[in-house]
Amino acid sequence: MTEPYKVDQSALLSLTADIVAAHVGSNQVAQADLPLLISSVHDALAGLGVTPEEEAPTSAVSVRASVKPDYLVCLEDGRKFKTLKRHLMTSYGLTPDQYRAKWNLPADYPMVAPVYAARRSALAKASGLGRKRAELPTASDGTQRDGEPSAVATGRASGANTTPRRKRGRLSISV
Repeated sequence: MTEPYKVDQSALLSLTADIVAAHVGSNQVAQADLPLLISSVHDALAGLGVTPEEEAPTSAVSVRASVKPDYLVCLEDGRKFKTLKRHLMTSYGLTPDQYRAKWNLPADYPMVAPVYAARRSALAKASGLGRKRAELPTASDGTQRDGEPSAVATGRASGANTTPRRKRGRLSISV
């Protein structure tokens, strides 16, 4: 418990007496209950300026055990996920940075399971992501690796356009 400022005891006693007198003046209070009423009002007034210390959050599992190759364990509720980002936002309203700060995690703490991240990376590389269009290998028959005709084979590279394209969308009928 921390006390931000010192309260004047005479002012506290004066406030306590005023509150108890007002209460006793409008309500019937047994003589035996009067000391309990005075002490409870005094304690309540004395505790107004004091803020309780927040308890450190306790995790469902240890930080070290929360990262497995196939999944991550959420420190909030102990559930297993391949990706934590969406779960944290929908269930707790936390961004990954807020989650890391709350649990004192390093900045490089993963939000995606390692095996899942490697699999997604391999899929992205296999589909040609991360390479420029000019770097994609072309076959000798004028098609690219993914089976689409290259720009040279279709004649688009030289600017030759044989038919104008129709506009897409709703048809407008003029009357």
